[in-house]
Amino acid sequence: MQDYQDVWLVVPVYNEETVIADVLAHALRTFPNVVCVDDGSSDGSSLRILGSGAHLLRHPINLGQGAALQTGLSYARQQPGAEYFVTFDADGQHQIEDVVTMIGVLRGKEADVVLGSRFLESAHEVPPLKKLALRVIASISRSSRRLKLTDTHNGLRAFNRAVAEKVDITQAGMAHASELVDFLSRSDFKVREVPVTIKYTEYSMAKGQSLLNGVNIVFDLALRRRG
Repeated sequence: MQDYQDVWLVVPVYNEETVIADVLAHALRTFPNVVCVDDGSSDGSSLRILGSGAHLLRHPINLGQGAALQTGLSYARQQPGAEYFVTFDADGQHQIEDVVTMIGVLRGKEADVVLGSRFLESAHEVPPLKKLALRVIASISRSSRRLKLTDTHNGLRAFNRAVAEKVDITQAGMAHASELVDFLSRSDFKVREVPVTIKYTEYSMAKGQSLLNGVNIVFDLALRRRG
């Protein structure tokens, strides 16, 4: 069996009490090192995480997904033997099998950063409006075009320690995704996309990115071009 002691999953959590225990139970069967950042949840998310075996960090108030990822990444970087880092959603959309593939690419030195894409193979699982918004965002982003990305705002990402040491997320909210792509486009790191499967459920769709959030990201990208 493959040893994944050198891999850390970073999971931002905000009011995921109903699903987080199952998500973590599945993840921990393969990856023993998971750090969850409870980003000011008002439900019982923290109690569920405490009973799972994952590491728990807490923000006293909701700061946003970008801030939660940076907190978790900073913690994971300090852990002995940590060499690979994965950003992983708490709502059950991401698949552990895809993480295994991404880590294999990193270990094979094929890339420094591996980004998940919903569009490299088949996008039939992606709801039509979300598909349209994601494709528009990718097409208008200079950084995405420079990297030849097909899926700019997929939250499933994996990178090696050299990249992790350089990542400094300053955008506390959802704009962190644009910030990360911009950082990668200006770096010398080798970036590769791999096809991943996103499991859309009524729950994850209600919790996830709305079309309005997609518009907000487009607006953020426009401001960056002007700045």
